[in-house]
Amino acid sequence: MEEPQRFEYGEQVRVIRNVRNDGTYPGLDVGAFLVRRGSTGYVMNVGTFLQDQVIYSVHFLNEQKMVGCRQEELIRADEPWQPSRYEFRDKVRCRLKLAVQGEIVADIGDEGEILKVLRDHDPSQVYYHVRFPGRTLVVPESSLLPAAGKETEEEPDELQS
Repeated sequence: MEEPQRFEYGEQVRVIRNVRNDGTYPGLDVGAFLVRRGSTGYVMNVGTFLQDQVIYSVHFLNEQKMVGCRQEELIRADEPWQPSRYEFRDKVRCRLKLAVQGEIVADIGDEGEILKVLRDHDPSQVYYHVRFPGRTLVVPESSLLPAAGKETEEEPDELQS
């Protein structure tokens, strides 16, 4: 069953995760970076993929790119937006000890992997589902650092500690 259309033609929207080429953007390799999370653009067309996913063609003016985005990758441009430092599959480490009911389950420096960005948990801060060895935790961004020697290509200056 097809999901209902959420955005209208000409509406300004914001992409909430980095967009990379899935093979449908001509002239660039699969996996090539296209649009940075937080960028805004305008809905130019609406279509479906596999008869059940709504796909929006969004023109990102600053990037001069027309990119197909899934509905769950977009919010209205005027909705509250809290930028995030990490994304799915990013490697991170603990800035401090993490405990569950008084038991330390992740120590300072322990490495984990981002499974999901949680934007609805607390509007003042981004939270993540982070997989640590043997356990998945909900962790605020302020408790995380990039994995040793890792910086994202889009934000190297912001990650210096």
